[in-house]
Amino acid sequence: MAPAAPMADTGTMILFLLWLILAVLSLPLAIIALLLYPFVWLVSLPFRIVGISVKAVLETIKTVVTLPARLLGRGRGR
Repeated sequence: MAPAAPMADTGTMILFLLWLILAVLSLPLAIIALLLYPFVWLVSLPFRIVGISVKAVLETIKTVVTLPARLLGRGRGR
C-alpha cells in the first residue's frame, strides 16, 4: 500500500476556495490579490514578531507571579 498523502491545512484550503470564488467573480481582482499577498505578508511580519515577544514577556511575568503559589501548593501534600 502507498502511504497516504498529507492533509492540507484547513485554513489554507478555505483561503484557496475563497480565492477560487473570487477568480470566478472577478479574475483581475483575484490576480491582483494573488500578486499583493506576499507584500501584505511582509508588512505584517513585524507585527507578528512583536506579538510573539509580548506573549513571551507576559508568560514570563505570569510564571514569576504564580511561582510562590505553585511552590506552596506542592509542599502541602501534593
